[in-house]
Amino acid sequence: MRFIVAAFLALAAAGASAQNYPNRAVRVIVPWPPGQATDIAARVIAERLQNSFGQPFVVDNRPGAGGSIGTDAVAKGTPDGYTLLAASSGPVSIMPNLQKTPYDPLKDLTPVSLIALAPFALVVNPNFPANNAKDLVALVRANPGKYTFSSSGTGATAHLISELFNAMAGLKARHVPYKGSAPALTDLMSGQIDYTIETVASVSGHVKAGRLKALGVTTAKRTSGLPDAPPLAEAASIPGYDIGAWIGYAAPPGTPREVSSRLAAEIQKVMQSPEVRERYAALGMEPISNTPDEMAGFLKREQERYGSIIRNANIKLEQ
Repeated sequence: MRFIVAAFLALAAAGASAQNYPNRAVRVIVPWPPGQATDIAARVIAERLQNSFGQPFVVDNRPGAGGSIGTDAVAKGTPDGYTLLAASSGPVSIMPNLQKTPYDPLKDLTPVSLIALAPFALVVNPNFPANNAKDLVALVRANPGKYTFSSSGTGATAHLISELFNAMAGLKARHVPYKGSAPALTDLMSGQIDYTIETVASVSGHVKAGRLKALGVTTAKRTSGLPDAPPLAEAASIPGYDIGAWIGYAAPPGTPREVSSRLAAEIQKVMQSPEVRERYAALGMEPISNTPDEMAGFLKREQERYGSIIRNANIKLEQ
């Protein structure tokens, strides 16, 4: 009887706490430097949550080790709803499949809601002898090992998205990794690389200026950042090809369900704002929101998918 009363009181206290949440500043840890995509997307939402809740949502940048330092800080944080993580594909869905991390993203984080999807685009030099994605697939498929594709680094999101494209399209091309997307795109524009799949945000300016040609986007729907580029699933005849980077909010393990659900509900309202949608469009991102349960299912699927890509392509990081 005593146990039942104690459990009831604990639940009542949690409910009351959630109703009063937040009653002080909330810290949003971004495991990347200021100005990076995850940082910008998280700040856009933090500003709106601050207005909605009437409490500061303070962004705390903790970059390092590919995002794992900041992610681990939240995984080991106090589960009271006052520490949140600007989570993203790299340290959550990809890195644990490539190397040992001090956290298990499926056990050591409480999902809150996705906040953005970042589509990628297949781009080539304007002089490349393919006018569309089907032409590129036919050309590369007919010449295994002849053509090259670049990425921002071995094991980077762009690399894995490219490997999935190559596998589904039946292509054998040589991977040329760079230290960042900027040098990779520079060599693509100079004709030293044949094709690249990179974020719409990083290539759209070059496409509009005529320095690159976009043959399609990696998501199932067109994106406002490159409205004329068709989905590669259709343009390259590879049904089911639908992938991109993601950004979301998460919290330490054990964060009360009432708190994560309340945050998710508010994020859903924020995403209806025309200002937020316009801001994301300018950043080459697509706004999205979901429930904690939906995000949990999404994270499980993403980790399994990237793990499969890594195993099938035998990708290993240099030690």
